[in-house]
Amino acid sequence: MKRAYNYILSRGRIGVLGLALIVAGSSLALTRIVVARDTAAKITPVNLTVSETDLPRDGRFTTSFAPVIKKVTPSVVKVYVTTKSKTMSPQQMPFGGDNDFFRHFFGNQFNFDEQQGGRSLRTPPQHGLGSGVIIDKDGYIMTNNHVVEDADTIRVALNDGREFTGKVIGRDPKTDIAVLKIDAKNLPFITIADSDKIEVGDLCLAIGNPFGVGQTVTMGIVSATGRGGLGTDYEDYIQTDAAINPGNSGGALVDAEGRLIGINTAILSRSGGYQGIGFAVPINMARSVMTSLLTNGRVVRGYMGVLIQDVTPSLAKEFQLQDEKGALVGDVTPRSPADKAGFKSGDVILDFNKKPVTDSRHLKLQVAETTPGSTVPVKILRDGKPMMLDVTVKELPGEQVAKSENTEANPSDALDGVTVGDLDQGARHQFELPANAKGALVTNVNQDSPSYEAGLRPGDVIEEINRKPVHNADEAVKLSENIKDKTILLKIWSKGGSRYLVVDENKAG
Repeated sequence: MKRAYNYILSRGRIGVLGLALIVAGSSLALTRIVVARDTAAKITPVNLTVSETDLPRDGRFTTSFAPVIKKVTPSVVKVYVTTKSKTMSPQQMPFGGDNDFFRHFFGNQFNFDEQQGGRSLRTPPQHGLGSGVIIDKDGYIMTNNHVVEDADTIRVALNDGREFTGKVIGRDPKTDIAVLKIDAKNLPFITIADSDKIEVGDLCLAIGNPFGVGQTVTMGIVSATGRGGLGTDYEDYIQTDAAINPGNSGGALVDAEGRLIGINTAILSRSGGYQGIGFAVPINMARSVMTSLLTNGRVVRGYMGVLIQDVTPSLAKEFQLQDEKGALVGDVTPRSPADKAGFKSGDVILDFNKKPVTDSRHLKLQVAETTPGSTVPVKILRDGKPMMLDVTVKELPGEQVAKSENTEANPSDALDGVTVGDLDQGARHQFELPANAKGALVTNVNQDSPSYEAGLRPGDVIEEINRKPVHNADEAVKLSENIKDKTILLKIWSKGGSRYLVVDENKAG
């Protein structure tokens, strides 16, 4: 069993304003289910080379970026990923698994499982490609989560022709950042800049492996900063018109001095190819995620407990604001840090930890980046009057989702293939669960798993495992690991009531 991941980029395309948001690297169509340990081994943080000096902005333009490219390109790598073949059930297949339909149009090139009445389809191995950036001489590489999240095997090719097997150290779907490790020393690593200091109009270079043609460099400018609204959980994108195409995902966006300012992630396009709008995760955000992954084995984020929204012109007038800046509190979670600090519905948050709040998205980022346990001052406007509140930030509940993947899947886990999450308000609303349903929410079940065979489905709530009560997702993961028997007795809440299931590891597939 593993903890639930909230996937932040849909495979393929996401409609945005009549366009399509496309992850810049090939994303595989199949999901690998692995066991995520509750206690991941801590890893010594990497030694980053950081340059925070400002760029010269004297308006001069160089005739060649060749010296910068020669310095940077050895640090950018190709990332090749492969998934093993999988069996699709009729529910997963188009047209309800109508094999005659497929045979009529495509012949017998598909491997139908006749032993199952021809009702399942064996897919071939899937292949994908992307890019990565070497950030440490001892083999640590930063890339996108969507490049490696489905991978069974990862191969990393260096610019000098050497190839290594890549290992996923940690992934964070909420920011689309992943950290890989290869077994190599004295590698050419990149220098990191302070992405908070970049300005619109700064020259930038995008380096990666578009369409698998080989390492490619394109030039543009920083078109905008602080972009959001693209469907991800934590957004503060750098927008650029440097050409980014499928395969560039995980590659480097560097400034005119060759310092890393972002990790190329997505494009906005009508055609599926470059149309002048690309996005990169700022390196400051990526660094924070990487440090948390390596130090804690997961990403630790702050939590305040308020439901917030942007301030529109009409809301600004109603709440006596001079402009549309700030974040309006719509609701306060009971017993949350915000509730204890005295926040109320209708408050407008103007400053958080002595930094101005521009909108709800940026407040979410500010809170997430705050160390849990810290007490920070918050300036609010209540009934037109300014007030100061002190809030002690806690860790975001249910945030155990970005585990380090240093450990192998536990072969004795009869609940391998099951993904669980905590029962928060959003989950109860999504799955229409009543208040008396308590335990660990099943968010996904691999259809090749014994649990699926036993009848476990997404939306079920695991109340007991082998007659031991389950209160949250972490308890479910712990109880499922290292069970000696090959059968597990589950008590679940499903479709209005509780019932029991027996999961037999011998019935896998």
